[in-house]
Amino acid sequence: MIRGNYIRPIILKAGLWLSILNSQQYNHSIVMPLPDLSFHPAIFYGIDVLEQMDFRPLYGKTIGVFTNQTAVNRKGIHLLDLLKAHQKIDVEIIFVPQYGLFADQNERFKIQGDQKYDPIYKARIVEVFGRNVKPPEWTMRGLNMILVDIQDTGVRFSTYVATMTKILEVASEWNTPVMVLDRPNPLRGDRVDGPVVRPKFQSFEGYHLVPIRHGLTIGEMAIMANEMGWIKDLKRTNLTVIPMANWKRSYWLDKSDHPWISPQPKIITLRTNLAYVGSGLLEGTNLNDGRGTSRPYMRVGAPWLSGFYLAEKLVKFQLPGVEFRVVEYVPRKKPEDKYVPLHVNKVCSGVDIIITDPNRYDPLATTTAIIILANQLYPREFKWDELNRIDMLFGHSQLRIFAEQGKPANYLPPLWLKDVLKFNEFRQKFLLYH
Repeated sequence: MIRGNYIRPIILKAGLWLSILNSQQYNHSIVMPLPDLSFHPAIFYGIDVLEQMDFRPLYGKTIGVFTNQTAVNRKGIHLLDLLKAHQKIDVEIIFVPQYGLFADQNERFKIQGDQKYDPIYKARIVEVFGRNVKPPEWTMRGLNMILVDIQDTGVRFSTYVATMTKILEVASEWNTPVMVLDRPNPLRGDRVDGPVVRPKFQSFEGYHLVPIRHGLTIGEMAIMANEMGWIKDLKRTNLTVIPMANWKRSYWLDKSDHPWISPQPKIITLRTNLAYVGSGLLEGTNLNDGRGTSRPYMRVGAPWLSGFYLAEKLVKFQLPGVEFRVVEYVPRKKPEDKYVPLHVNKVCSGVDIIITDPNRYDPLATTTAIIILANQLYPREFKWDELNRIDMLFGHSQLRIFAEQGKPANYLPPLWLKDVLKFNEFRQKFLLYH
């Protein structure tokens, strides 16, 4: 459907055969069958299902857990706290992704020497990012299973899926089973948008050949990577996914009773998460993306930019589900921030992104319009990242080349429509929910 001059993110309906949960059979992955819970009004995440099973599949095992602060049940109780009640489960290693466990804000995680550990289990906390892009060999010795429970953002820029795939890779080398507790795609599972990554532009922020907004759950992504041999050297893992019950692809994350936990720093609300689909691209430019203010990923500006002029141009595009408010602001770095905001302590002019209708809002069309306009209106001041990081984030050189050719911004979104349609057709066999 076309509104204004833009193609909206497409709502993609799964086929009728998906109405029966877990009817799909896989060659290398198992989806644990669930009883019909449709009579119950609540949505059960994988952690809730495993809790209802009293964690019996983990009894007698020494496990590693890949998780962060998001792994909570419906009552807000963290997975690690739930596991500690079971003496038959030995948590040996806690693998954490980029940004860690927010350990500096949680007194239960201690530091002994230069090593972090959980005082309840005496489990070592190992970051699987940066220096260790995958679990070190010593962490795998003695593990009977790796348990994965983490809330993804549903946006390709997030590195959690890449880290999970690296864990699957190492697990395949050690013949260690992996169990993934599924969680929703926070931005609905029936919406796909953006170009598919071209192989030459793959990175940890674009690890798999999927669109920017992929519409998959973490469990579906694990099955896709495992079945397709996307793990290094076509390796496969002994993978089990515990699915959700009563979740539908048309649901936003706030449809469930589970508390909102920020999946990564600065993604502070569900609407911030939605804006991040587009605003994550700003890291490939010299535009401030709202970090350093109260509106991360929902504000765009620079010292050399006129917010009034930019807003005037944006309004003419009639972008759906969004309004723009001119703003002048100064990005500041807080003591706890590891990231220094672009243009820190400088007066910036720009626009606030006001999402009026999340179901109509098109974050990629909005942000690419802002980037292309900034490039056209301020050709001397606007800069791409020196390493052309924009190509890695976008997954394609198309945005940068398109902007430099001076073409109208609203001509860009239709160019990735073919990618969206082909990927949606491809992903059908990996979808666990209707």
